[in-house]
Amino acid sequence: MSTEIRTGAALLVVDAQRSFLQRESWSASSDPEVAVRIGRLVDHFRERGRRVVWVMHTEPGTGSVFDPVRGFVEPLPGLAPTAGETRLTKTAHSAFTGTDLRRLLTGWGVREVTVCGVRTEQCCETTTRMGSELGFAMTFAVDATATEPIEAPGAAPGRSLREVLDDPATLLPRDVVTRTVYALSGRFAEVRTVDQIVTGKLE
Repeated sequence: MSTEIRTGAALLVVDAQRSFLQRESWSASSDPEVAVRIGRLVDHFRERGRRVVWVMHTEPGTGSVFDPVRGFVEPLPGLAPTAGETRLTKTAHSAFTGTDLRRLLTGWGVREVTVCGVRTEQCCETTTRMGSELGFAMTFAVDATATEPIEAPGAAPGRSLREVLDDPATLLPRDVVTRTVYALSGRFAEVRTVDQIVTGKLE
């Protein structure tokens, strides 16, 4: 592994945290094993001396699975920052909001940013859109993101996962991912698979 940190590109690992494993809905996510592909991207960037930035979502004082006191605001199993890698916490959807991320990336000379993590259409997509607006060249590692079923607006609260999945108005994860690809491609980011990023080949 290279010990020299090169400027120009960085990987953002957004909200790939144990919080999601505590929720029943994670069993119906687009990829419960997404940490494997995230890990492959992390290794790829590390081997090339590129920066890896870890961003965790927190909701202090709420008692939710995102409340740091619960102990779940930690990377998914199989993922871990190394010494010297930057770790940030946020309380908004975008990793740029309320954090030093923009200043850090600019100070490092980073112009190209790749995003992976959880959830596809929420914090990952929002971070990608804002990064584009701030002038960074964004790449969205679509199969290194994961998301969960989204209930229809106005759906009755407190339903079981089975009821949510049986509801024809529920947006299923595969449809959520497709919508994000359509929304980002050619507008806010280049959408790529992990294989395309690692091999440098477009299929």
